Amino acid sequence: MRFLIPAFVAAGIALSIVSADARTKPDPRSQVFAAESSFAATMAARDLKAFGSYVAADAVFFGRRGVMRGNAAVVDAWKSYFEGPKAPFSWRPEVVEVLDSGKLAHSSGPVTDPDGKLIGMFNSVWRLEPDGRWRVVFDKGCSVCDSTHAPPKPSDPKERR
Repeated sequence: MRFLIPAFVAAGIALSIVSADARTKPDPRSQVFAAESSFAATMAARDLKAFGSYVAADAVFFGRRGVMRGNAAVVDAWKSYFEGPKAPFSWRPEVVEVLDSGKLAHSSGPVTDPDGKLIGMFNSVWRLEPDGRWRVVFDKGCSVCDSTHAPPKPSDPKERR
């Protein structure tokens, strides 16, 4: 019995260390949400250099003119969006999910024009880098369909004869 008491005490100390660590360890979803929000803020701040700091060295971004590979190509392709005093669009994360490994994450949300009109949606894949920062490795946006028009009426099979 006298040997069991120190074992229980040691187990209790180990559990309190683990639970204290779990309380102080940051939530990866919150980290990615904050990273995406800060990434988006670089556009409003007109700070291309800060924008580039969120793009991984080996990133792949999909754009209107094709695929951009690598940080330098992405930053160069986005340079025109940072010219002028007013941002041409903005984005914000709405959904963030992180793999159980805590190394990869997906974020998505709306893209709006300067008047706040929804013009698209973005999807980004983030990777936790060795320096402890989350950086975008894949990014692809898509336009929003215009749902103000009535859908086409289905064709009548009899008319096809």
